[in-house]
This record gives sequence, structure tokens and C-alpha cells, in this order.
Amino acid sequence: MVRNVIIIGSGPAGYTAAIYASRANLQPLLFAGEPPAHLDGGQLMLTTDVENYPGFPEGITGPEMMDKFLAQSKRFGTEVQMRSVTKVDLESRPFRVFLGEEVHESKTIIIATGAEAKWLNLPGEKELHNRGISACATCDGALFGGKVVGVVGGGDSAVEEATFLTRFASKVHMIHRRDQLRASKIMQDRALSNPKIAMEWNTIPEGYSAKEGKHGPSLAGVKVRDTNTGETREIPMDGFFMAIGHKPNTDLFTGVLDMDEVGYLKTKPGTTYTNIEGVFACGDVQDRHYRQAVTAAGTGCMAAIDAERWIETQH
Repeated sequence: MVRNVIIIGSGPAGYTAAIYASRANLQPLLFAGEPPAHLDGGQLMLTTDVENYPGFPEGITGPEMMDKFLAQSKRFGTEVQMRSVTKVDLESRPFRVFLGEEVHESKTIIIATGAEAKWLNLPGEKELHNRGISACATCDGALFGGKVVGVVGGGDSAVEEATFLTRFASKVHMIHRRDQLRASKIMQDRALSNPKIAMEWNTIPEGYSAKEGKHGPSLAGVKVRDTNTGETREIPMDGFFMAIGHKPNTDLFTGVLDMDEVGYLKTKPGTTYTNIEGVFACGDVQDRHYRQAVTAAGTGCMAAIDAERWIETQH
């Protein structure tokens, strides 16, 4: 049986693509990844409160939102399997998608495998995810009004995060392992001239301290070491943001699909078309700039429409 559409990945992009493809009567098959890996709902599965997605004025948790996306895609006839794709063959048509020895064939492929924030993976870090430690200032910055926070990193995105956080926080410690930022000159000037940003040069995080609250432990401070002197100290803070980059989940497509230098899939401007006809990419796997649930959902819609129209041209 040759499918019309196979969607690899889930999250807002994959599930939205599934909703549109199933409503177009394309009967999509979606491989969401294997739980408990958060691939079955994307990075939102690691987000407690989503308050910036339109239509949820009271806010909603990331896992709840993904449950709704999943239910909606199934309602219109998407076949969803919580399994991981191990290999793809995009060199001949129909395309082939492998799950170990099992093979599925499809006229089109929509890739929505997302990207993952890079974490420091220090002791105690996982326990404090969403309890003070975050990888998205845009998502969680507003939770830290009047509080002290920190950002680790030294590139443009780190400066953007730190600058954004000054809208809410009383102080932002910018922790960087070197004595100068890697960010562009204009971004450096923005950080260095902001009175709320305290630069912690030649400093690397080594661990965390936590405080107990009525809802369990939360971040109390970040333990850091001076790379020149070896001296260690703790910087008290309520929030700590990772800004050391993202890794797109594109290993399956290395050497086959066009990628940028970091590994994000390249799509033709204004579309979700990759360099292979009939293969489309949506969401964070091809978006290194915005990385928001609402933009991922938008490109998921685009990918389904692109796939539907492409199939029509093949008759």
C-alpha cells in the first residue's frame, strides 16, 4: 500500500500538517516518536505553561495542548503511531520509510522532527526543568517579573534572550566562558549598554542549588567557576536560561536533504519544499529564527497544502 502522505515527527507542526492532510482526505500516517521521549509532542512536552498560543486566554500546559492537537488530528482520520523512524529512502519514488525491518511507502513525506535546545546537563538540571531552568525566554520570561535571572551563552541568541528578559527581571546575569561575546557588534553593544545586564566574564556554570516551596524544589542559584582563577562561587537567581544553541533533529536526512551549517533543513522561500520534489519540511526542523508553537503550526499547515497540491500535479 502506497500512502499519500507520511509525516515524520509530531509537535505543533506535525499534528497541524496531519489535521490539514486528513481533512483533504489524504489519509496521512504520522510517526510521532516513541514515548517517553518528548518527540511525541515536541519541545512543548517540556513546557509547563503555554500562555502565548492564541485561543487559550487562561493558558494551557504544553502536554495538554499536544493532547488536543493529537486528538484533533485523529478525529479527521490520521493514523498515529508512537514509533520512531530509523531510516528513509528518498532517492526513488514512492519514498520509503523504515521502522527497523518494517517498510512503509508514500508519495510524499512531511518532515516535522523539530529541534532540541542544547542543555548543559549538569547535576540536578533535569529536576529543575520548568522549576527555574528553561531554554526559552520568549516562552517563560514573563514568569520572572521583578526577579533575578541568568543566561548562559555568548552569541546573538544569548544576547537576544538576555535583552528580552530585562523587560521582566530586575537583573540578568549573562554567564560566558570567554572575556568577550561572540555576538554581532550591534548585539554586543545592546547587552553591554543595558544597565540591567551584568556580564559574568570567563565564567562557566558547574551546578545548581534549589529551594523548597509548596510545589516542590525550584532554582535558588547557579554555582559557577572562574576559568582563569579556578575560584568558585554561587550567583543567587530565580531563573536560568540556556542560550547555547539548538540542534535540529535531522540526522536521518544527512547527505540527502540540503541543510545549513548547523543542520536545519533548507526550504524554498515562502514554501515548505525541500530540494527533493515531494518532500516537505515544517516547524523547528527548518526554522532557526522563531521556534514558536504558533509558527510551527503555521508551517505545518503550509506543508500539508504544499503536499496536497504537489500530489495533484502528479496525475
